[in-house]
Amino acid sequence: MSPHIRKIKTCFSPAYGADTPTASMRKLAPVARQAVERGFAEIIDPGSIEVEKLRRLHAPEYVEAFVNGRNPLASSQGWEWTPQIRDGVLAIQAGQLAGARLALEHGIAANIAQGFHHAIYSQGSAYCTFNGLALVAQEHPQKTICVLDCDEHGGNGTEAFTLRLPNLSQCTIHGSRFACRGTERSRCFTLAAVTDDFGIYESALEQSFAQILRWRPDLLLYQAGADPHTNDPLGSLGMTTEQIKQRDRMVFQYCAQHSIPVLFVLAGGYQEPVETELAPLHVNTFEAAAAAFAK
Repeated sequence: MSPHIRKIKTCFSPAYGADTPTASMRKLAPVARQAVERGFAEIIDPGSIEVEKLRRLHAPEYVEAFVNGRNPLASSQGWEWTPQIRDGVLAIQAGQLAGARLALEHGIAANIAQGFHHAIYSQGSAYCTFNGLALVAQEHPQKTICVLDCDEHGGNGTEAFTLRLPNLSQCTIHGSRFACRGTERSRCFTLAAVTDDFGIYESALEQSFAQILRWRPDLLLYQAGADPHTNDPLGSLGMTTEQIKQRDRMVFQYCAQHSIPVLFVLAGGYQEPVETELAPLHVNTFEAAAAAFAK
């Protein structure tokens, strides 16, 4: 590793992992291991979240159902509930809050996490249990929190929370709209495949950057999805590995140049096998962050 590459303070614990039908929680430990091995991540164990914080964000009956394994709400994110999934989700949410604090202190941080932006107030959805993006806004009511969502799928749950939390806004760039319609504080960019013309995606990023500057965020939450990749089974944007790298470089360079603290998370990504096809895509995001925020 170059001596000028910065190690990213990164929230993760072995509790994050769970045997999910999709790669969603199975990918987290391999990404952590590979990011550490390549010298990009300094791991910090965040423990587990105080459930009361989730009760303030989501419907209390939904939170209680998930914590206690009462279906159908406990499995509303799309997987059959297990204690392992519960414990992983609660640890990931703790990492989201710890990561936000670290980003505000150091300028950049990561949470090796997935499963936020489709969760709405009353339940989970599409592999997302609790909305950890909105959670950061709830826990920092005096700060302006912006989300830049570059997942394959639109951040419909986050959009709904922008109507509940006045300090939360987002720009979402996606191939699948996923019920996003746009609000005063949710800008939506729905794109066709960009494989042969990445300029379309770059334009959406530049428009998002301009909007984010107008919102003047105290903290940016970056959903660095790998599911726009051309080989992802749930993707439609058709982005090549190099295009995703360029996306990440643009985001982190923008944040560094404008001194905007940023917390990034993995978001979606569903390729198999995880170790060789998916985890390296997520580790590329760490590489871009470490380079942009080099010492």
